Amino acid sequence: MLTEEERAREFPSLAGMTYLNTAAEGVPPLRVRDAYLRYFEHRQLGSAGRPFHHAEWLAARDLAGRFLGLSGDEIGLCSCASEAYNLLALALRLQPGDEVVVNDLDFPAGQTPWLQPGCPAEVKVWRHCDGALRTEDLRPLLTPRTRLVTVSLVSYYNGYRIRVPEVAEVVRAHSPALLAVDITQALGRIPLELAGADFIVSSTHKWICATHGGGIVGVPRERADLLTTPAGGWFNLEAPFDRDAGDRVASKHGAESYMVGMPNYPAVYAVRTALEYLLEIGVPAIDAAAKPLVAECLEGLRRLSVEVLTPGEADGLAGIVAFRHPQMESLYQALLSENIHVMHSAGRMRVALHGYNTPEDVTRLLAHLSAR
Repeated sequence: MLTEEERAREFPSLAGMTYLNTAAEGVPPLRVRDAYLRYFEHRQLGSAGRPFHHAEWLAARDLAGRFLGLSGDEIGLCSCASEAYNLLALALRLQPGDEVVVNDLDFPAGQTPWLQPGCPAEVKVWRHCDGALRTEDLRPLLTPRTRLVTVSLVSYYNGYRIRVPEVAEVVRAHSPALLAVDITQALGRIPLELAGADFIVSSTHKWICATHGGGIVGVPRERADLLTTPAGGWFNLEAPFDRDAGDRVASKHGAESYMVGMPNYPAVYAVRTALEYLLEIGVPAIDAAAKPLVAECLEGLRRLSVEVLTPGEADGLAGIVAFRHPQMESLYQALLSENIHVMHSAGRMRVALHGYNTPEDVTRLLAHLSAR
């Protein structure tokens, strides 16, 4: 996708390295470094820098809305996806007898708020079949008491990609539940189809190649009444300083209620710049360039003596391929010694391919795996 000159200019750290771990940590383009420097220049102005910070926040919010198909005032920027899910738990005000459906391909952030001892809801698990989540297995879990179904658009574990409109249709037909969708492993890598999602969340340090300390929250306007979180704070409150100490407070509406304190402005600057870069390149162009690499990697793994955990192309490919190898630890160390970076965790190896990856990256990985 990128010319050699563009890749060298924006991603100089990739020279001589086969980096296949974007699902854990994206590599930011150098313009994100420049965004940090811009933040610091504004920070040196003290309180006079606040208007500049606020302008960056508004721009980042509007850009995120363009990716999610929402307006800027339907977007919140918090510290991370985990914070967003915990604030969502407050917003739902779950009661005994309520039900929450999680799944066994999801990242812990989307599962664990409902599994804490203080959560009164019954948790049901939508279990995968051969690495894929089938809606026919979801239907029996849904009842009139189901309050929430939470999924990831792309599984961090094996790269399985759901169809949000299809899942939303099943949820609506069989329950009154809201649908929460984590797009962390999709935003910036594949075009998004989010029709029917009631709550959308993403981290910012992976495929959008921004920074740690950011969380994007999307709450469509028609769900704002149901999903306003009653958290304490100040940035999330209406007129927080215009009251006596013992007066009740009111949260801002919808997504704005998820920004509880002073924004993490360094992350805001980085997110704005990274999203602008993605718009400049175009996510469809990224997907068109990277998808053949994912398919080649998957096909190559199937020819080897490994257990492939990623479902086939019929189930939709995103950026992740996962597998198990008989000698995982020694293989992982051997790859590292050759400056080939993959993820080794949760009983599998995970390969992640982004727009800055090249055919040579896939060839080099498969060659080293074939030699084992």
